[in-house]
Amino acid sequence: MGPDSRGALPGTRPSVRILVVGGGYVGMYTALRLQRKLRQRLRSGEAEIVVVTPEPYMTYQPFLPEAAAGSISPRHVVVPLRRVLKHCKIVIGEAERVDHARRTATVTTLATGEDGTGALEIPYDEIVLAPGSVSRTLPVPGLAEFGIGFKTVEEAIGLRNHVIEQMDIASATRDPAVRDAALTFVFVGGGYAGVEALAELEDMARYTSRYYHNIKPSDLRWILVEATGRILPEVGEAMGGYAVRELRGRNIDVRLDTRLDSCEGRIAVLSDGSRFPTRTLVWTAGVKPAPVLASTDLPLTDRGRIRCTATLSVDGVEHAWAAGDAAAVPDLTSSEPGTETAPNAQHAVRQAKVLADNILATLAGRPAEEYRHSYAGSVASLGLHKGVAHVYGRKLKGYPAWLMHRVYHLSRVPTFNRKARVLAEWTLAGLFKREIVSLGSLEHPRAEFALAARGHVHPGPVGDAPSKDERPPDTSD
Repeated sequence: MGPDSRGALPGTRPSVRILVVGGGYVGMYTALRLQRKLRQRLRSGEAEIVVVTPEPYMTYQPFLPEAAAGSISPRHVVVPLRRVLKHCKIVIGEAERVDHARRTATVTTLATGEDGTGALEIPYDEIVLAPGSVSRTLPVPGLAEFGIGFKTVEEAIGLRNHVIEQMDIASATRDPAVRDAALTFVFVGGGYAGVEALAELEDMARYTSRYYHNIKPSDLRWILVEATGRILPEVGEAMGGYAVRELRGRNIDVRLDTRLDSCEGRIAVLSDGSRFPTRTLVWTAGVKPAPVLASTDLPLTDRGRIRCTATLSVDGVEHAWAAGDAAAVPDLTSSEPGTETAPNAQHAVRQAKVLADNILATLAGRPAEEYRHSYAGSVASLGLHKGVAHVYGRKLKGYPAWLMHRVYHLSRVPTFNRKARVLAEWTLAGLFKREIVSLGSLEHPRAEFALAARGHVHPGPVGDAPSKDERPPDTSD
């Protein structure tokens, strides 16, 4: 599917077109439910569902730490949208602007720069805005040059490769300063992403060190930097305190009430005056709404989220809906007025069901229902066989919490196909040893061939991706 000569979707316009912006939790689950309920109308061409998403898959983000640790294949952390949404039209691209007054969205696709027809203009009757969020960064000197994110499956696998490559560097170098920096890993942010990623990778690296003749587990230094006085606030203060003690018991340096002031020159400078030369700085200090929200004519909150009603419609606007990270939805279960639902997967999946049903109700002339869900609790992994949980008022730690973490997320990962594959991989991981292979060269697959084509010899092992100046020029044209 691509643009026609007018830069619009080809084909006859259906009587109702529902545009879904975003292919994450809300986008995929909303489109999936609409697909089931509108199956006959979709087949007859009377209705159409268009999903605009930058990637052709939905990422189940709670499994990213295990993918980074090698417990789950990266292919099984994602759900292919074209397979799941068989009766929807998938447009791989970025929504650049939404003009709801004209009921059109401007989308740039992979073909935009190739065919010369410009951006795609997609008209719609109903729109669901679920573009999710992006990493929230701060103006920390050196962060843009040396920081590593942890929000996508590509970043998770890239970080795994990077950690193992740093161990290769440390094993081969004869410079103590290079070795110490290579074996120092700094994570900024004490939420789910930061704690689980650090815990899983520390587990993996400690196991991997047994295969290096000159690296002991005690040689690796792991530092967690959190600006507030606690980590994992979602699991409660008691379980958060247990998580700190568990991590410190593994010689992980947890710095609370501490900020990253600079990482210029690959030196992490903290607000308490500490300085750590490091080649690995992972930034997981929060998220912010996707930039496309600022390019709409819809009402936004001070934090840049779409202002919604309890029915998940955009406040004061007809035929526009939003949910998930991008939406500010009133929390009707809270006793405090003005409280909004937390931007997490638990709410996103449940909001998607209500949102889809409300669109169908509106199309049929029925009243919409309000979204209401009491937060059930949270679970977090602290590495293999270790975890914390606070679910329905019950507090669990250690192996029971880790098991609950796995059972809960296995039940929530979409499609039976993915559930079976993840369960099979967990079973095999329990029977065989961990994989300790780094495939960092996958990130630059043409580098080897380009060097050979230009008559250069292989440069030898590398620890980081080459800079633009160091990489061979792209000769694909």
